[in-house]
Amino acid sequence: MSIPLVPPFTRETATAKVRMAEDAWNARDPQRVSMAYSEDSEWRNRGTFLKGREEIRDFLQGKWDTELEYRLNKEIWAFSDDQIAVRFQYEYHNVDGQWFRAYGNELWQFDDAGLMKRREASINDVAIDQSQRKFHWPLDSPRPDDHEGIPTVK
Repeated sequence: MSIPLVPPFTRETATAKVRMAEDAWNARDPQRVSMAYSEDSEWRNRGTFLKGREEIRDFLQGKWDTELEYRLNKEIWAFSDDQIAVRFQYEYHNVDGQWFRAYGNELWQFDDAGLMKRREASINDVAIDQSQRKFHWPLDSPRPDDHEGIPTVK
């Protein structure tokens, strides 16, 4: 996309921002992902509160050390000039081989440079059988464009 992904957002730029975030998280590279956040970014991730890129980077490293074979799907829910709301699902397994699907919502607020300065995430994990998985694209790769997206909750 050649247009800058900075506020004020349009439907097109907000949607592109969500997909860029999804692709970065699916690469599972804490350094790459952390660069999308302002130096003083504030996070609430479930019951964890973080401030700044360094804390975010360390958190993500720990996340992907324990949430194995992580694959994420994000979808825009709403947007305004400098805020985007998304819903998401991701799948992973723990070191014991138990698979989970996480369901959640995020609220994002951006600075003028398009860096996320605030992230509020509410997430619930549900244990699933490996046969119930819906996200099978190659690990550390973007979700294929022809993937169905976020499936209906069942």
